Amino acid sequence: MSAFIASGGTAEPYPITNDGWFPDVDGRELRASLRLDGSVTDARLEAAAVNAIIEVNRELASWQGEQRAAGRETLQDVPASEVAGKSYLVHLYHRAIGCAVGAEIAERYRDYSATGDGAERADAQLPTADEYRRDVRWAIRSILGRVHTTVELI
Repeated sequence: MSAFIASGGTAEPYPITNDGWFPDVDGRELRASLRLDGSVTDARLEAAAVNAIIEVNRELASWQGEQRAAGRETLQDVPASEVAGKSYLVHLYHRAIGCAVGAEIAERYRDYSATGDGAERADAQLPTADEYRRDVRWAIRSILGRVHTTVELI
């Protein structure tokens, strides 16, 4: 009996270029951090990453403008502690992008099985997409210096 092995991803690093102020995203690192197999092709991963970059950059546009006005030419130039050799803001930015990509892929790939257990797997992935979206929100709020939860008394 032979097994089908999907091989849609490359082992070669490939940058997904950004606007020059925010850092580029490496598609191979993104694939590894999300633990994606070859069933998600590089083209689909890149499409999801480009969308994530657009959305996260849009949400950070005002903050980015403030930083540029303060003379900071890239995200790496914004004063912040370093973790693992990079600004923690860069790590948070990559987390926001990765989680946005993870959410889109979890939603898009849930209907690829025609079997009954495919529907069960789809139901099991719904919280995963929600969790990814929550993590996007938290990463963006951390970059902006805001708390993760807003509570109002009624």
